[in-house]
Amino acid sequence: MQTLQYPNVQETLYREVLDNGLEVIVLPKEGFNKTYATFATKYGSVDNRFSVGNQAPVKVPDGIAHFLEHKMFEEPTGDIFAVFASQGASANAFTSFDRTVYLFSATEQIQANLETLINFVQNPYFTDANVEKEKGIIEQEINMYRDNPDWRVYFGLIDALYHEHPVHIDIAGTVESIRQIDKETLYRCYETFYHPSNMLLFVVGGVKADEVMELVRANQSAKSFEPQGAIERYFEKEPSAVKIARKVSELPVSLPKCMMGFKEKQAGLTGAALLRQEVTTKLMLDALIGPSSKLFQQLYENDLISDSFGHEYNSSTGYAFSVIGGDTPDPDELINQIRAAVEQKLTGGIEPEAFERSKRKKIGGYLRMLNSPEAIAGEFTRYRFRESDMFDVLAFYESCTLEDVNARLREHFDFNQLAVSIVKQPEK
Repeated sequence: MQTLQYPNVQETLYREVLDNGLEVIVLPKEGFNKTYATFATKYGSVDNRFSVGNQAPVKVPDGIAHFLEHKMFEEPTGDIFAVFASQGASANAFTSFDRTVYLFSATEQIQANLETLINFVQNPYFTDANVEKEKGIIEQEINMYRDNPDWRVYFGLIDALYHEHPVHIDIAGTVESIRQIDKETLYRCYETFYHPSNMLLFVVGGVKADEVMELVRANQSAKSFEPQGAIERYFEKEPSAVKIARKVSELPVSLPKCMMGFKEKQAGLTGAALLRQEVTTKLMLDALIGPSSKLFQQLYENDLISDSFGHEYNSSTGYAFSVIGGDTPDPDELINQIRAAVEQKLTGGIEPEAFERSKRKKIGGYLRMLNSPEAIAGEFTRYRFRESDMFDVLAFYESCTLEDVNARLREHFDFNQLAVSIVKQPEK
């Protein structure tokens, strides 16, 4: 068992890679009653074309990673949620663009819940009948999100930004794509991406590392997994330009929703380089348009935004883009005022006091997050699967300079890379 020490944040992790390739990482938090465990696979909605070892590439229907997540909770004996509940745990799962995560939180029966988590994820149960039944459930989910204005404006923006990369496809897929899913395709995807060598078990909270490792070793030694070759993912070449500059959808909303986003011209960053870009961009966005910024106050006083207004930066190896927006009575005026303010900053730069305020805020928020096992569990695998480390974030924030942020400002805000998504009332 390897010990990983992070003296700058006063944390110690314990890591082991088992013979079958499963990576296990434990973060004991002395004095904490609650424990969070995540069992994650590096498999998300964008992984729709792949090969293993020397096999020929295979293309699978969009939405299959999300479909798999739904089906994993069903077992011959019934719903696994009931088992967790009987053991005093709350369980859940989610699928994102690049990972699928199964998790539980509990204050008691940690070993029993950990065994349950590992065993159900490693015991798929797909039949023709239960796959067909699930299609109807997910169709309802897809149709529900089609009527959700927040979902529509967000994925409308991503669809406007990207031509080919599957990040622009709804995580759940489409009604047409999920109808193509069958039991055999589910097992093929499961056997590829749910192999222990593509997974990470992370446990944080009131646990002892040696006890967790002993339990997981015993659990895995009782199971047999054939060695698997490397997984190769294939993506169509993505043009650097945005696909559509403006996308408008119509839904019954009390106020229009407007999101604008800037697409990175180049992708392909990994590890420390990707982490540095993310940290610098998030710091830049907060200084420019965060709740404490002059621009935010100006937009608020002009009645162009409400508390729904915000920003984020979404990045991975194959894609990266910013998102700015929220509810507004006048999308075009909001866009014009943000553009004018950004163009002014492209010349004059972000003020030193705004930079220092945002830097202190980001560092404080990060340190508070380290007191939440739930927050740590939610973020750890995201960084790990991108070949970076969430416990290095503090050092990147501390070393970031005003010059770094202004250089990032000029690099990121290219208005040729801008796309806008609007959801508004239907025209009468």
